Order: sequence, then structure tokens, then C-alpha cells
Amino acid sequence: MPAQPKEILENLLRLMGFEATVEEHLLDDCVFLDVKTEDSGRLIGRQGQTLTDLQYLVNRLLFEQDSTAPKVTVDVGGYRAQARETLVKKAQDAASKVRRWGDVVELEPMNAFDRRIIHNALKDDPSVETQSVEVEGTDKKAILLRPKH
Repeated sequence: MPAQPKEILENLLRLMGFEATVEEHLLDDCVFLDVKTEDSGRLIGRQGQTLTDLQYLVNRLLFEQDSTAPKVTVDVGGYRAQARETLVKKAQDAASKVRRWGDVVELEPMNAFDRRIIHNALKDDPSVETQSVEVEGTDKKAILLRPKH
């Protein structure tokens, strides 16, 4: 029997003591699970860390059951969509500085999920290139934006 992302998440939430409903949406390359709960702040956590950890757990459990399962994205109350819009705007603002001044712009250290949003937002920009770089003393990386030559 193939792994069921929605059921995995519902079981995790129940075991964690959350009353929530989960809607499952199939997207091109992933499964999107949207959680509806009265306690969204606790489930999202500081800077989305609890939500990121929950998504990681769902994907690990799913992958152990079925190594061909599509990746799962978990969202609570539209948090990820709003955060994505903020990151895309940050990327566009930084890219316009690079175009205007010709200088390298460094964005703050961020996790892999957020970096991917930035890289994807600028991948088709003919005048700016992005690169992830290690940040000493942390497991996160920063993104450098520089003019393409």
C-alpha cells in the first residue's frame, strides 16, 4: 500500500495534541498539505521552525514507507505562502540593488527551503546570478547576488 502523506500528518498532529483538519492538494512535483487549526501560532513556531520540523518529519516518515513518494510541503494558515511572497520580494529588491549599483549583495543566512525560493525567483534574471555560501558557526548559508557578466 502506498504511503499516505495526509494520514501521516494527521497522526503526528493528533499525537502532538493538536486539533486540526488537513486538506491535501496534488501539485506538479509535490503534495501540498494545508493544516487548519485554532492553534496555528504554536504549530508554526518561531520563524516557522516548528512547521519546518513537522514538514521534515512527514517527509522522513513518508520516504521510509515509499522511497518514490513525492515531496510533501506542509503549510498552516497560509504561513508559507505569505513567507514565500516576502522572500520573493526580498530577492527582487536585492536584485534591483545589484543592477543599480553593480555591487554584490549578501542576504542573511537562511535554511535550504528559503534559499531555494530565492534562487528560483531569480533564476531567469539575465543580469543577476545567485550563489549560496557557508556562514561560519551556523548550519545555514547566505545567498550572494552579483551582476552576471
